[in-house]
Amino acid sequence: MFVPESIAHIMLQKISDLQSIIEADLAAIVDAASLEAFRLKHLVKKGTLQGLIDDLRSVPKEDKPTIGKALNALRSFVEERYTTIEQSLEPRTLAPSIDVTLPGRRPPVGAIHPIHAMIDRTIEIFSSMGFDVAEGFEIEDDEHNFGKLNFAPDHPARDMQDTFFIKSGVRSDVLLRTHTSSVQVRVMEAMKPPIRCIMPGKVYRNEAVSARSLAEFHQIEGLAIDKHLSVADLKATIMEFARKMYDATAEFRFRTSYFPFTEPSMEVDMSCFLCSGKGCRICKHSGWLEICGAGMVHPNVLAACGIDPEEYSGFAFGFGVERVVMLLTGIDDIRLLYENDIRVLRQFRS
Repeated sequence: MFVPESIAHIMLQKISDLQSIIEADLAAIVDAASLEAFRLKHLVKKGTLQGLIDDLRSVPKEDKPTIGKALNALRSFVEERYTTIEQSLEPRTLAPSIDVTLPGRRPPVGAIHPIHAMIDRTIEIFSSMGFDVAEGFEIEDDEHNFGKLNFAPDHPARDMQDTFFIKSGVRSDVLLRTHTSSVQVRVMEAMKPPIRCIMPGKVYRNEAVSARSLAEFHQIEGLAIDKHLSVADLKATIMEFARKMYDATAEFRFRTSYFPFTEPSMEVDMSCFLCSGKGCRICKHSGWLEICGAGMVHPNVLAACGIDPEEYSGFAFGFGVERVVMLLTGIDDIRLLYENDIRVLRQFRS
């Protein structure tokens, strides 16, 4: 006589058969592709395991605890084995998170601004030549910015067109320094010769902003005071600095000029290191680049600062930092140095 199998017995057999299939499929997993195929076959919403769970609805109420326990045991077994295999696979066999065929990405890094890098390099060179570094006030008085530097009372530089004067209810001689020469005055007042130092810093002039000029910029000036200093010492100092900064084989020429605080005064040119003196756009096809103004410290300046001009002599020089940066980098608009355009600044990363 034929006795039909109970629904519970059939379900238990299905669970046993599915476990055998799952164990065989687990053993066949060797890489990310076969692992994903196993998941899609057995673990998704329409997979084999969920199908048996859905069939639990047809099991009589009295048999559901037994069948449910068997299904939970199978599900826990599958999930644990799947997780173990997934973690054991080598990273290179899993789906790659990085496309190694793409160009590499450089991590973002900061850098010293080209102006400050130039100041640091200048200080390094002059320090190797025995010069100290002196700093002073950006807000000065007329006496230190003009008076003790031998500027005549009616000198045009004192005019509002060139100088930013600061309104004060008490004083009318307060201004933003127009050059770091005011630091030279304070150094000579505070120190006894011999003196050798450079003065880097910001200066301010009431000028229209353009591709070649700013109302706020940087200068570096130098001063040396000692007995028996001459123009020869001045020339040797400037040439030594320029050859270390620009071109070890450079040639120089010294042109007469005028500054109230030096006598004699001169402008210093060097052969263009970009075209080797042949002529290019940067040197305006002259083969020469103007690098600084210089001269022997005027006796009136020495006397005004309390140094005996009969016993001591000295020389001074100065140049704009932005101009040097433009020469060395080829930047033709000074405003680019201050606009914080990342496309410009990232070019100076070391």
